[in-house]
Amino acid sequence: MHHIVIVEDDKSISRELNILLKNALYQVTMIENFELAVTKIKKAAPDLVLLDINLPDGSGLDICKDLRQSSNVPIIFITGNDTIMDELTCLQQGGDDFITKPYQPSVLLARIQTVLKRTANPYETYRLNHRDVILDIAAAVIESGNQKENLTKNELKILHCLFINAGNFVSRNDLTDYLWDNQIFIDDNTLSVNMTRIRTKLAQIGIIDFIEMKRGLGYKLC
Repeated sequence: MHHIVIVEDDKSISRELNILLKNALYQVTMIENFELAVTKIKKAAPDLVLLDINLPDGSGLDICKDLRQSSNVPIIFITGNDTIMDELTCLQQGGDDFITKPYQPSVLLARIQTVLKRTANPYETYRLNHRDVILDIAAAVIESGNQKENLTKNELKILHCLFINAGNFVSRNDLTDYLWDNQIFIDDNTLSVNMTRIRTKLAQIGIIDFIEMKRGLGYKLC
């Protein structure tokens, strides 16, 4: 799972980005102490940084310049500054891309994917493995041996959450928060329906008793 750091002083935009990226299956860290931004970014060791230019304790351009002295982490500037000179300055300072506010979420996600693909380690994997069952995040499939089943977005997100917490129970509430970030009311039956569909798809590729459920504890991969 790719890790993205957000450096944005507008709290509403920062929260919006956090929800958008988590729903797209990214790990997210939000930085609010901008004086220590460079130190915190290096410590987080992210795969990409979303960086605003105008910050209360300095400039995103300065943060980019400092990072470039010791790091090649991809940087996408997200800013209200929308002139050609602004874009040129950001790219000359070491930014990998530049997108202006207000942005379209789908366009931002596409630009992130493009930058990550361009800068990725060619040996990086998007495949999670548990007991020889493979969750292919990029292809949105679950597979075992030579058999595979396509997954819906919610099925993929549920399995992704279980895979990254393999061996530990994940509560129904935590799964719901992970899926929908509490932005939309979803009744408890919706999660049960998705779990039933996942078990059916697992059975179709010969995987039985792969997900354990305990009342009061939640679900875990066996």
